[in-house]
Amino acid sequence: MSKKQDKKVKKVVLAYSGGLDTSVILKWLQDEYNAEVITFTADLGQGEEVEPARAKALACGIKPENIFILDIQEEFVKDYVFPMFRANAIYEGEYLLGTSIARPLIAKKQIEIAAQMGADAVSHGATGKGNDQVRFELGYLGLNPDITVIAPWREWDLNSREKLLAYAREHGISIDAKHLDENGTPTVSPYSMDANLLHISYEGLHLENPMNEPEDSMWLWTTSPEKAPDEPEYITIGYKNGDPISIDGKELSPATMLRTLNEYGNKHGIGRLDIVENRFVGMKARGCYETPGGTIMLKSHRAIESICLDREEAHMKDGMIAKYSELIYNGFWFSPEREMMQAAIDCTQKYVQGNVRLKLYKGNVTVVGRESDMSLYSEEHSTFEEDEVYNQKDAEGFIRLNALRRIIAGKKRAGN
Repeated sequence: MSKKQDKKVKKVVLAYSGGLDTSVILKWLQDEYNAEVITFTADLGQGEEVEPARAKALACGIKPENIFILDIQEEFVKDYVFPMFRANAIYEGEYLLGTSIARPLIAKKQIEIAAQMGADAVSHGATGKGNDQVRFELGYLGLNPDITVIAPWREWDLNSREKLLAYAREHGISIDAKHLDENGTPTVSPYSMDANLLHISYEGLHLENPMNEPEDSMWLWTTSPEKAPDEPEYITIGYKNGDPISIDGKELSPATMLRTLNEYGNKHGIGRLDIVENRFVGMKARGCYETPGGTIMLKSHRAIESICLDREEAHMKDGMIAKYSELIYNGFWFSPEREMMQAAIDCTQKYVQGNVRLKLYKGNVTVVGRESDMSLYSEEHSTFEEDEVYNQKDAEGFIRLNALRRIIAGKKRAGN
C-alpha cells in the first residue's frame, strides 16, 4: 500500500489528534513501517478534550511513555498569534490565518519530542492537496534537515473518507460518534474541520460548490448575527508594545485574553467568514471560518496604531502586510525573511500603547474611542477652530513645491 522508503525508520513522532485520520495513520505506520510510534497531541484551545487521545493511543498499543499531550495555548498566543497580529496580517484581504499560524508550533514540538525520544522520523495527517503538508514539512526540515518525513496521504490509496472509515472498521479502530449515523453505521461528516484558540475552519462536501450558502447549523462557535443581543456591548482593550494586555482594566494572560475576546465575539455573532482562497499548491479552495476574538483584535490593534504610529512608519508597515501574510499562509514562519520582517514590525510597536474602546453589535466591531500617552494625535493642530500652532499660509509653499515637477512638465508639454 505504501511507496517503500529507502531509509529504514525506527521511531516516528506522529501529530495525533485522536480523530479518524490520525487514528488510521497510527495503525498504518505500525503496519507499513513496522516502526515504534510516538504520539503528540497539542492542546491549542480547540474546545475539545484532548485527554481521550491518550486512551485511544493506548488502545492502539502505544506505550504510556510514548504519549505526549501538551497544553501549549499560552505559547501559541504569546509567540505566534500576537506577533502575527502586531503585523495586522490578513491573507488576500480577508483570512486571519487561524490554521496557518498553528502549524509551525506543532511542527516545532514534534521536532523537540523527536530529539528527546531519539526518533528519526515525523508524520502528519495533512492531505496531498492542501497547504498543511507544506506548512508542517517546511517547519520540520527548517528545524531538523536530517529528519525523515512520512506523509501517508501521499503514499497510501485511502484517498477518501469512505475508505478511511472502511479501514478503521477492518482494523478495529474506534470511530467517533460524529462519524456514525443513528444506526451506528459509519458515515461521512459534511465538513472537514480544524480548530484552535484563534479560529475554527470548515471545508468540504456541501461547501465545495461555491454557490452553496453555508447551513446555519454548520457554525459551531458564533451566534447568528440575526439572533445576537439587541443591545450593543462596550469593551475597552488595553495595549502595551502592540499586544493586548487587558480588558476593561483587568490584565489577562495572552491565552486568557484571546479566550475572553472569543466569548465576546461569539455572543455578538462576530467573526464569520466565507471565502474562496488561493492555496499554495495551486488550486482555489472554498472555506468558511469563525475567528471571533481575532476579528476584534485586528480592528482594535489598527485603532491603537492609528494614534501611535508615524505616518510613513504606518504606511511602510502596511506595505508589508501582503508579503508577511503570504509567508505565514505558505508555511515560511521559520524563514529568515519572516524573521527579518518581524524584527522590523516589532520595532514599530515600541510606543503602541494605550486603550481602545469598542462597540460590539450584531456581527460588527466598531471603534468608538482610542487614547494613549504616546499619541501623535494633536487636537490643537487638527482643530477646525482657531489655533495658534499652525499657519495656514504655509500650505501654499508646501503645495507649490510638491507641484513643481508637474508645473515644469506641464509648461514643456503645453500644446504638444
